[in-house]
Amino acid sequence: MTSSAAIEADKHYDLIILGTGSGNSIPGPEFDGQSIAIIEKGAFGGTCLNVGCIPTKMYVYAADVALETRESARLGIDAQVNSVDWPGIVSRVFGKRIDPIAQGGEEYRRGEQTPNIDVYDQHARFVGERTLRTGQGAEAKTISADQIVLAAGSRPFIPQEIIDSGVHYHTNEDIMRLASQPKSIVIIGGGYIAMEFAHVFEALGTKVTILARSELMRHLDADLREPFNQLAAERYDVRMGRTVASAVQESDGVLLTLDDGSTASAEVLLVATGRVPNGDQLDLQNAGIASDDGQVSVDEYGRSTSAEGVWALGDISSPFQLKHVANAEMRAVRHNLLNPQDMVKMPHEHVPAAVFTHPQIAYVGMTEDQAREAGHDVTVKVQKYGDVAYGWAMEDGTGIAKLIADRDTGKLLGAHYMGPQASTLIQQMITVMAFGLDVREVATKQYWIHPALPEVTENALLGLDFS
Repeated sequence: MTSSAAIEADKHYDLIILGTGSGNSIPGPEFDGQSIAIIEKGAFGGTCLNVGCIPTKMYVYAADVALETRESARLGIDAQVNSVDWPGIVSRVFGKRIDPIAQGGEEYRRGEQTPNIDVYDQHARFVGERTLRTGQGAEAKTISADQIVLAAGSRPFIPQEIIDSGVHYHTNEDIMRLASQPKSIVIIGGGYIAMEFAHVFEALGTKVTILARSELMRHLDADLREPFNQLAAERYDVRMGRTVASAVQESDGVLLTLDDGSTASAEVLLVATGRVPNGDQLDLQNAGIASDDGQVSVDEYGRSTSAEGVWALGDISSPFQLKHVANAEMRAVRHNLLNPQDMVKMPHEHVPAAVFTHPQIAYVGMTEDQAREAGHDVTVKVQKYGDVAYGWAMEDGTGIAKLIADRDTGKLLGAHYMGPQASTLIQQMITVMAFGLDVREVATKQYWIHPALPEVTENALLGLDFS
């Protein structure tokens, strides 16, 4: 490790924040008396705002409407999607909404409203203990601080064979800004990013081919994973258990040869094979900051396990690459910076997630297999959407809710939804888990509006067997 004493900083701060996703929410009125530097080499707002959660869901909503229109015959409606204005969608999402918010966020931090904050817009690397150099050449600045918060996020993982091939590929960071909608797309990956974009493009009229090493959404409970894979195979050209042997750029797109000798081609290639923490781009070793493959090692309070005065949150350190977790971790770190004698732990219990594909998926807690492996005597109920009145209204034939509870204590161990409004329906079950409610009472000690869709949950609770 390079000694900070040997490096003279151009400016010293009370606090440096690296990254403007959730990290940008740390400086509030409580920090007005501190000198702060914020470093962001990209657009303000981080992954979620600019290339992740928010814009993707705006595309997903358009896809949902298009798919529902296409499938409306089951409701006795003769409707069709005549055309898709892709440039109009791009303009609505980015030009009218996302880009102005990102620009406004940066202008605010540079403006008179936060005079104690300096913004640095070049890439930064550690050159010593709590000391960073931003930019290169004559524009380079060396800054240091008493406290540093690493909130630099993650980036798409690109398989080496794709990099070596030299073919043109896209990731979530640029696929939504295509100048025109492709007629065909190959998506490498079988996780949540791949499945959300598969839904978006297919629903809007693009032919979708998916290449996946294993089952799609393999982390799901089996009662959701198996039917989801069946439904996906009906919509997309799914090549499961396949890897890319070679890739060639052609005049009209990309040609991929797979490990079984078969081929897949499309106008556009999307790589959605997961994300990696950005710690490996920061020269952490120069500051004595421990990490594992770019993931910063932190204790239960968000502090670096090896470097005093260094904190981390979000994708760069968290076991959960989820925006709502990053926000919760930010609140914990902010509290701990202000209250070092009364710190709170990072909030990692009962973390829910949702996948905005089709059918929509949401889950919290254990799968059935995990609950049994943990030694619980479990009671399980799988409830079909189509068995409640609102399910009849939708003519839904695929939606399910699965609840897993401990037979002895009545505690909810896991909740898993696949179908319309899954991300909304699961919120009640998150509350049940967070407050440790007994599911034997949850179904009967409150009203469930009839004939609303939450009756799926009510019936699932009533179906749990505690005899």
